[in-house]
Amino acid sequence: MSHAQARLQFYELTASIDVPVLTREHITATLRPMSSQAISDSSASAGYQLSVDNNLLSMTAYGPWTLATIKALYATLTKELAGLDYENVNYDFSGLTDLDTAGAFILAKAIRCTPEICYPYNLTGHSRGQQVLMREAADASMGTPPKQERQWYDVLVRMGTASENFFTELFDNLSFFGKFTSVLFRQILTPHTIRWKSVVAHIEDVGLNAAPIIMTLSFFIGAVIAYMGANMLAVNNLQFMMVELVGWSVLREFAVVIMAIMLAGRSDSAFTAQIGAMKMRQEIDAMQVIGLDRFETLVVPRALACLISAPILTFLAMITGVLGGLLVTWVSVEGITPRFFVQRFSEMVTVSHFWVGMVKAPVFGLVVAIIGCRQGLAVTGSVESLGTRTTQSVVQAIFAVIFIDAVFALLFFQMGI
Repeated sequence: MSHAQARLQFYELTASIDVPVLTREHITATLRPMSSQAISDSSASAGYQLSVDNNLLSMTAYGPWTLATIKALYATLTKELAGLDYENVNYDFSGLTDLDTAGAFILAKAIRCTPEICYPYNLTGHSRGQQVLMREAADASMGTPPKQERQWYDVLVRMGTASENFFTELFDNLSFFGKFTSVLFRQILTPHTIRWKSVVAHIEDVGLNAAPIIMTLSFFIGAVIAYMGANMLAVNNLQFMMVELVGWSVLREFAVVIMAIMLAGRSDSAFTAQIGAMKMRQEIDAMQVIGLDRFETLVVPRALACLISAPILTFLAMITGVLGGLLVTWVSVEGITPRFFVQRFSEMVTVSHFWVGMVKAPVFGLVVAIIGCRQGLAVTGSVESLGTRTTQSVVQAIFAVIFIDAVFALLFFQMGI
């Protein structure tokens, strides 16, 4: 068959079909939106049945319970539920054809709650998706039940939670310190793997930049000790012993403790914030992907910087603390000149007091660095976590410094130093 013959047969076939002509009225009727009557007809298939037996409400829902079909049912259902006396609810969804969030929320209005308790409900004939929707809608409708006040029980619970958190943090810090020690020994055996540029940069930040504030604080601490000693020793006319008081207290305790507390408040928080920000931006994950060890890159340089800077800062704090005590003694006590102060200081304050303070300095510096780095690596992806970890870092570092200082004091007392 040729192309012309096939086209002729197609024309003859279409001519035999009676095609209606679409007028303007037909097109307008087709494009006109549905009326409210049509909408109400579409919701006629959604409905429910209620029955109460022995404080149990049986609710059978059928048809599509969706946002488009439940508008007409909401007011009626709410009014009927308000007039019923029951506690528990049993839903029958065997006749339910469709359910969305709005329908589940309306159905959950049947669940009864009092200021003390929300009564349970049960589902039958439901699908997995309908169960999930009803659970979420019920949780949103019931809300959080009021907390019962149990004074002694709640106190014990808080004490137990605090104790658990304390031992958890202690275990995590000790585990982190063990991992750091192994990495540090490995790098000491291979010194070329230590990032010396990073170590020097952190020494500048931790040591050099912190020296002015630590020296200033130590100066005023020495001055305060001298003022207190002048008032106390003047009662028994023993003002000359202010030299020993200033020397012993500054060299053994105050210089190194002030240094450690300032290191915890200044550098420890900075370590946590820096590493925590890197953790939030997933920079640490990227470092591990390209083969960089986070301990070698982030922890060891900061720990070495604190280990080196802490004795230097402690030595500077000792000098300025003794200088503050000397000036106050010279001004407030008659007969004690700088020459007398220096001479008695060299005679009565032995070098052992100096080494007591210097021995504690690197330990404090290392502890502060370890706590700051661990808290930074423990930060999650939220800003709230960063702030919480920074606060915990400073608090834990100061607590650890004071605790270890007490252990050192007990140890030196037993050793007679």
